[in-house]
Amino acid sequence: MAPPSILGTPEQLRDPNYTPPLTHAIPLGIQHVLAMFISNVTPAIIVAGAAGFGFGSNSPDFPVLIYMIQMSMFFAGIATLFQTIGFGPVGARLPIVQGTSFAFLPIMIPIVAGQGVAALPVLFGGVVIGGIFHACLGTVIGKIRFALPPLVTGLVVLLIGLSLIRVGIQYAAGGVPAIDQPEYGSFLNWMVAITVIVVTLALKFFAKGIWSIAAILLGLLAGYVVALLFGMVSFGNVARAAMFTVPHPFSFGFAFSASAVLGFCLMAFVSAVETVGDVSGITKGGAGREATDKEIVGATYADGLGSAIAGVFGALPNTSFSQNVGLIAMTGVMSRHVVTCGAIFLIVAGLIPKVGAVISTIPIEALGGSVIVMFGMVAAAGVSMLSDVQWNKRNMVIFAVSLSVGLGLQLEPKALQYLPQTAQVLLASGILPGAFLAILLNLFLPHDLDHEAVSEEAEAAGVEAQQTA
Repeated sequence: MAPPSILGTPEQLRDPNYTPPLTHAIPLGIQHVLAMFISNVTPAIIVAGAAGFGFGSNSPDFPVLIYMIQMSMFFAGIATLFQTIGFGPVGARLPIVQGTSFAFLPIMIPIVAGQGVAALPVLFGGVVIGGIFHACLGTVIGKIRFALPPLVTGLVVLLIGLSLIRVGIQYAAGGVPAIDQPEYGSFLNWMVAITVIVVTLALKFFAKGIWSIAAILLGLLAGYVVALLFGMVSFGNVARAAMFTVPHPFSFGFAFSASAVLGFCLMAFVSAVETVGDVSGITKGGAGREATDKEIVGATYADGLGSAIAGVFGALPNTSFSQNVGLIAMTGVMSRHVVTCGAIFLIVAGLIPKVGAVISTIPIEALGGSVIVMFGMVAAAGVSMLSDVQWNKRNMVIFAVSLSVGLGLQLEPKALQYLPQTAQVLLASGILPGAFLAILLNLFLPHDLDHEAVSEEAEAAGVEAQQTA
């Protein structure tokens, strides 16, 4: 990566409208793509696996997964252009990288579980309507932030990470279709997954520059090589894939389901607040200033509109990618046109089915090692957000009750077996009931009483006196 003196002056690098020389802007844009590439396509792979036409399923509908991978790339690029270039009130005009959101996975998995492509019309109906609702949040995002403090958002992100960690372990052991087979959890499967984890961590903490930034991608490639050496990789889909294709609107149909729509709309609140945090992180890390209301509103509009359009063409909901926020702070390059270069790269890749076919050759065990790291980082991000919480008795009770209900329903979904199907879909992930409880308790429970604060001070003073004695 070129030093700042070559890229531009410090004032230019803090300006979102500045364009570095293309010889540097293009590599910097591709660097953004490398940082988010695997995270962007992973949700489509997980949804297909849950539906039953993913890796290891031998389903005749497996080409649907390749198409979903393509659309993940294509519409991540389109949604990123909404943010960097924008139009009208849509877009923050900042270097925001959009990608397929992990946050919606706990809602999507119960909708499609074991139902194959037959569940996709309902799924994408929810994506489209939820995206429209998400865009509408742009008009009120500033007014609802009070209801989503770090105690609530941190808890929700933590629950999302915890709900997905099981998926990573299943993939590392051989994938859901192999659970009842002798090879599930074999030494070879774990060797591939552990290779990915070890290489990823080694590069992240002991390498520098692009080697560290693209650690997850490079770790996955290392596991891929090990799997290739042991004959675990098949290239049959690559040979059959076309060289070029275009997105098809409503290629899976469109259906309305109250549970799907409600689930997507509720999770849109979380995604919208996450985007607000990312916009603030970009302006602070790259320009040393607070984000403006116009930038936050524009980013929320782009988030929702990008998700709605993606759903029309068979892609999953989009959101801003936090790992790229850190990359901007690291490089010191605030140019939105750098990210535009990366968006164009994603769009081109999304039009070439062979790219999706190559991604589909990744062994599920290698992907498992990668998502163990990624989903663990999601949970860790939630813990980091919770570190901003003042841990008094009130907040501890809110956290305890909400976590118990949310995590408990994740661990024991059969506890809901007598509820209507719609309620089961909404509650089984534990995220929505956990978030709902946290919001309500935070709004209605009284704040610390004076006598409680006095009692805590007296207790602390007593401890200190004992230690002195």
